[in-house]
Order: sequence, then C-alpha cells, then structure tokens
Amino acid sequence: MDELSHLDSAGRVRMVDVSTKPPSVREAVAEGIITLLPETYHRLVEGTIPKGNVWETARIAGIMAAKRTADLIPMCHPLPVTHAAVDFFPDSKLPLVRIEARVKTIGPTGVEMEALTAVAAAALTVYDMCKAIDRSMGITGIRLLEKSGGKSGTYRAPAASAPAGSFDPAIRNIRKETKA
Repeated sequence: MDELSHLDSAGRVRMVDVSTKPPSVREAVAEGIITLLPETYHRLVEGTIPKGNVWETARIAGIMAAKRTADLIPMCHPLPVTHAAVDFFPDSKLPLVRIEARVKTIGPTGVEMEALTAVAAAALTVYDMCKAIDRSMGITGIRLLEKSGGKSGTYRAPAASAPAGSFDPAIRNIRKETKA
C-alpha cells in the first residue's frame, strides 16, 4: 500500500500537492443502488411521483454534485469536469434502480470522488422525491466500478466486490428505457 499522502510529517491533514503531475485524460465510473417498495418502483417508472420528473431531477443533481465535489469533500481538488453523465437502470424483479455516473476531466488527478458523489446525490434526490410515499427506501452499494488515466492506469472493480444481495451483475447489461 502506498504511503498516506494526505498527512504531513507531523501527522496533520493536508491537501496533496499535484502541481508537478502532468495532466492526462481521466475518467471514472461509479454506481449505487436504491431499493424501493414495489408500488413506489412502479410509480417511479410510470412517471407518477407527485413531486415531478424524478429521473431528470436526480440526473441534474448528480451532474451538479460532480461539479461541486471539492466543495463537499475537504481534501478533493477542484477539477474542471469536462463530462458528467448519470444514468438509471431500473430492475422490477428486486425492485431497485441502479444508478451509474461517468465523469471525465483532463487534469493532474482523478475524478473517482466526483463520480461517487454524483451517484450519492442522484440517489438522495430519488429518495427525497419519493419519500412521501416510501420512507423505507435504501441506498446501498455506492462504489467505484472503474477508473482510467494517470500514473496508476486503469482499475476495474472485481465482480465479487458487489454488495451482497444488492443486484445481479447481469443487470448492468440491460438498459431499460424509462419515461424520463
């Protein structure tokens, strides 16, 4: 394991100095799961949640969160986000919605935290917009799926690291269209 670079020689927290690192194209993909009651799931997919268009509101929240991650996570560097996308993959069998965020930049450090923050904000927005009809929703499995760029190269999460009981990895290959 690498030395913890967020600490100085006296053990004090510091922001890592990335000023000497060359910029490169960097991308990160993260996911998270929100579980819902069957009735809530169906209303969400049908677009009948009283607060409005949940999909687009959560998508915008996720994109905004990716762009503002450095304002939320103390040691994150402010980065010029060059692309951010949030997508939703409903699964009626469980029922759940898998949320996936993809973030890109050209810079000296990666966008893993931006992708993870986008997923969290999108999931929290779904919760907020559906809580009047379902307070039992659960948000789980927020994790990095892959990242590329920089000195450390490419990382892909092993399939075995999926949260137990959260979803079938085959769902990732199925994109259901919604009334978004």
